[in-house]
Amino acid sequence: MKFPQRTRAIVKTLAVVLSLAVPLVYAVSSADARAGRGFSSGSRGARTFTPPPMTNTAPKAAQPMQRSITQPGMNNAARPGTAGGGFFNRPGLLGGLAAGFLGAGLFGLLFGGGLFGGLGGLSSILGLILQIGLIYLVVRFAMSWWQRRNSPAYASSAPGAAPSQDNGAQNYARSGLGFGSGSSAAPLEINEQDYQAFERLLGDVQTAWSNEDVNKLHAIATPEMVSYFTQDLKENADRGVVNKVSDVKLLQGDLAEAWREGQTDYATVAMRFSLVDKTIERATGRVVEGSDAPTEATEVWTFARRPGGTWELSAIQQV
Repeated sequence: MKFPQRTRAIVKTLAVVLSLAVPLVYAVSSADARAGRGFSSGSRGARTFTPPPMTNTAPKAAQPMQRSITQPGMNNAARPGTAGGGFFNRPGLLGGLAAGFLGAGLFGLLFGGGLFGGLGGLSSILGLILQIGLIYLVVRFAMSWWQRRNSPAYASSAPGAAPSQDNGAQNYARSGLGFGSGSSAAPLEINEQDYQAFERLLGDVQTAWSNEDVNKLHAIATPEMVSYFTQDLKENADRGVVNKVSDVKLLQGDLAEAWREGQTDYATVAMRFSLVDKTIERATGRVVEGSDAPTEATEVWTFARRPGGTWELSAIQQV
């Protein structure tokens, strides 16, 4: 069977669109139902868009924030190369040009001109590539200069203070369980009581989420994180389901980094834990997602503490 040229072009375009859309649909449908819903959400102060150091518990880089009230470029200077997504995800002029050329190619496919049909032959393509290369070099130089000029200085626990060397706190562990040594020395002292608070909050947050106890979440998480939890709980209610999380056990954890900004302390820790995660239909009690079998998850949690207060959950990042 032979198809007209325009029909073949439309089929090609649909294939491209589906190839881009299917991974996204899979990622959304396979998201975990526990607190945080498998997203990277929250704020880490001036380091919100700077990935935390990798650790033994989380040897892979944490995913960038997908939900955050902190805006990139305001008080944050991300390290070069931390933004994911490749060439077409670069911000600014270069990303716009790349997206525009991709759109022009798809437009050409749609109307039978080929991927580069609208660019006018081989010589025009070579000239275009040279122009893109020059623009890339200029934009990269300008962005590097701007980042160096606006890079913030992170505050430590005291002016001129050396990194903490509290080996007892940094090596806190229980027969391979609990928190172990971090990826590097932390400028903010984190002791055994802090680690115990982090482990306790892991269970408290999941329990409050499972019970849909927003008041409890307000007591143990920042207002930003509570807003995300509330939004997710509402989506569950609209679907007529409730997520039940139980038997949360910390299997391994370690400190990624700890620092102070102004009067607020931050600590980012990687945690591998087991839990029973299942979603139940409210009307019938039927399990629609998950099961009674324990599963494991690894996440990077950031906690914040203000003067006179206790640690609160400030961010969750997937790895």
